[in-house]
Amino acid sequence: MSGGSGKFSATAYASELQQAENGVRAAGLGEGSDEAAGLAPLRALTDEVRLMLAAPRGWSEEERRKYAEKLNRAVIGFPQERAEMLAVISDWIIRKRLQHVSVGGLAYGTLAEALFAEVIGMNMLELVLRNREGLEEVQVVGTRIFEVRDGRAVPSPYRFQEISQVERIQQNLVLFNNDRINPRKRWAEVVLLDGSRVTMTGFGYTAQPTLTIRFYTVRRFDLDTLCRPEYRTIDEDVKRLLLILVKSRFNLVVIGSTNTGKTHLIKTLIAAMPDEERIVTIETRHELMLARDFPGKNVVEYEADEDDAVHGPRQAFKLALRQSPQRICHAEIRDEDANIYVRACTRGHEGSITSVHVSSLEDVPDTIADMCLLDGRGMNPVRLARRIAEHVTHIGLEMRLVGGVRRLVRIGEFCWEQGEIRVRDLVKYEEQGDRWTFPERFTAKGSERIRQWDPEGYAWLRERGGVEGCPT
Repeated sequence: MSGGSGKFSATAYASELQQAENGVRAAGLGEGSDEAAGLAPLRALTDEVRLMLAAPRGWSEEERRKYAEKLNRAVIGFPQERAEMLAVISDWIIRKRLQHVSVGGLAYGTLAEALFAEVIGMNMLELVLRNREGLEEVQVVGTRIFEVRDGRAVPSPYRFQEISQVERIQQNLVLFNNDRINPRKRWAEVVLLDGSRVTMTGFGYTAQPTLTIRFYTVRRFDLDTLCRPEYRTIDEDVKRLLLILVKSRFNLVVIGSTNTGKTHLIKTLIAAMPDEERIVTIETRHELMLARDFPGKNVVEYEADEDDAVHGPRQAFKLALRQSPQRICHAEIRDEDANIYVRACTRGHEGSITSVHVSSLEDVPDTIADMCLLDGRGMNPVRLARRIAEHVTHIGLEMRLVGGVRRLVRIGEFCWEQGEIRVRDLVKYEEQGDRWTFPERFTAKGSERIRQWDPEGYAWLRERGGVEGCPT
């Protein structure tokens, strides 16, 4: 076995294969040389093994799905699945009676090890995946590799030597998912059951091939965790205010750049919602995965297909309304989702939550209004933005990386004052003092909502001067 330890090491195999290939090139061996000819049987078997592994396995659809999942996990570095795939390749070699085939002088103990390194191994990414502690994302652009830890992307000490090595990994991933990436379709996306996502692009769609692996790393979602010293995304007072917002059924919208913790915050807020309340998600691809993370909650998850009218977002919305939803939760509002989400929030589904890509809370209503107008219907944009501010996005929450740490830096209430949309700063994070302040009070409308839904929370805010006088 590689490394002389007696144990299989996919990392060593991939590294040894790379070194052997480099040695062949360094020696100036051409396609017609004796040494290169010795590799020909191995190359032919590589394609055969790749097709063998890609063939569906299992008696039922569930068994075939689990097998495909196992292949995906093996390709992106999960050790148990890698060991199982090595065993599958070994059994195939025995059945084919191919034990005598030469590995072309490569530094492997067996043919199975050499084939595994080529078909399953991830080349230089093996070295990156060795240290999975805190690894949130791996980003490949051409031959360069970046590692994302704690929300920050830094150049990896490793890099690919050739673009073709990245393209081979792409082909393995799409083949094992019955997908394709080629000149006709220059992108592909793979989502694993544990939430890990692999996004790929090829030449012609991006200047260089790209490969992004986003790992699902967080499994505990609660506001108390966000208060702990090692996270300190919020403090105890902010936590108390967030619980009041959830209990008072404000519609919430979360903003922030990539890797600032938007989805994690959304899930911690969902965790604070009563388990018996019916929550419906309508997404163009499953992102929140609420049923997985909150098995005790009353959740219905729709995955709508924009290209299929029978199973599109509009049909999902119609069905969702007939399933008595109390809250609508959406990972992110995109152009095609905006009208659907706005209609959901204005038809009695208060306490809903979503996120949107904008630079500041002040931009939220207009951005969502612009998305709604894309379908060509004649609507007054000013009236639409006001309607969104008053009924769809009661409260905005902004996430940001501060000194490499994810922070909830702002909580604001949207309101219509003197003919324009304004955001009242209920909470602001002061970086210089490393503390959260409560600069402004809730509007009278917001205060009344809290008084009705959460009397205890209202009393706490009144003692702090955080609510306005409410109408009798």
